[in-house]
Amino acid sequence: MKRIVILASGSGTNAENIVKYFAGSNDVEIVSILSNKKDAYVLTRAANLGISHASFTKAEFESGEVTSIIRGMEPDLIVLSGFLLKVPESMVEAFPHKIINIHPALLPKFGGKGMYGDRVHEAVVAAGETESGITIHYIDENYDQGVTIFQAKCPVLPTDTPHDVATKVHALEYEWFPKIIEKLLS
Repeated sequence: MKRIVILASGSGTNAENIVKYFAGSNDVEIVSILSNKKDAYVLTRAANLGISHASFTKAEFESGEVTSIIRGMEPDLIVLSGFLLKVPESMVEAFPHKIINIHPALLPKFGGKGMYGDRVHEAVVAAGETESGITIHYIDENYDQGVTIFQAKCPVLPTDTPHDVATKVHALEYEWFPKIIEKLLS
């Protein structure tokens, strides 16, 4: 049985999608969903889905305490799903090539510190890009610079608003993130 730990900071739609994708699987178990925000809706989603969940502070994350807790869960993969804190180098070293992230753009464009959520889609539209998409990548010590695992693209029309781009990108996230996770675990 392959084990996944999910880290999330927000509402958790991608986390829920991943849990539902693997529901009933004999090969993959979602061990826990952890959040750096005690009031993040992802924790409510986890409770509703019957998944173990907890929150932690930034200090606990940076000190290595969360790394120790996750190590005890023996994950095969740590999935960042809308997780906004920079992963400490000590965690990257503790789980080499076992931490992945999804970014709502085609990296290396529109990545880095502060580039998340609607900010990314606003930047894509403002730059007049003709396409956007998702990048699933391994985590390293820098924001959005780890080795790319997979990208999927969608068109950006001249009439598209940031909301339109977000809708297209979310559809790619929901379709591809669980499939790529499954592929990495097989």
